[in-house]
Amino acid sequence: MGPACCAGDVTSLLDMDSSGAPGRRDTDDSDHSDHSDERSDSVANSTPAVDAVRTAGIEHEVTRHGRVGSLEEAAAARGIEPRDLIKTLVVRRSEDDHVFVLVPGNRTFSWAKVRALLGTNRISMPDADTARAVTGYERGTITPFGSATRLPVIADTHLVGRRISIGGGAHGVGLTVLGDDVIRLFEATVADISDEETHRR
Repeated sequence: MGPACCAGDVTSLLDMDSSGAPGRRDTDDSDHSDHSDERSDSVANSTPAVDAVRTAGIEHEVTRHGRVGSLEEAAAARGIEPRDLIKTLVVRRSEDDHVFVLVPGNRTFSWAKVRALLGTNRISMPDADTARAVTGYERGTITPFGSATRLPVIADTHLVGRRISIGGGAHGVGLTVLGDDVIRLFEATVADISDEETHRR
């Protein structure tokens, strides 16, 4: 069973706004004073993740979109390639000891590789209530940005040098940022922690 319980992953995208409205992108830029209405709208729809990425001062774009039915649709709504839609997983390595794991949307989390990296024979996924208590986010919206607890971050090597979209702290909200900025901001450990996704016939 894959670790879909605690991620801003593709399955969570199916729970988005049922209006099916097209995506909207808000690029924050304090130099554009004539966009005050857009900024007010962004503030009204803000999340801790959106606030955190703004505070960090890195290049970013906030996207909001309606219901999608696949990884490809979600990526298109955010203006990126499917491989750049990042799943944020919460992994428990021991009692009250968790880490964030960032995996490309078109690849599968590797239990074996993460266990080897963490130097332990046993890791698990917390239940939805525990994940929310640790991160402040409900299932399907989890992201390291604005997390209630600052956890160590492990990023798959495929994030390096890529423009990615990561969860924005609410259903239908994404943050498009540079993978290198995410790695730098969170002092992430970069490693090969995923496998190529295989489709059963």
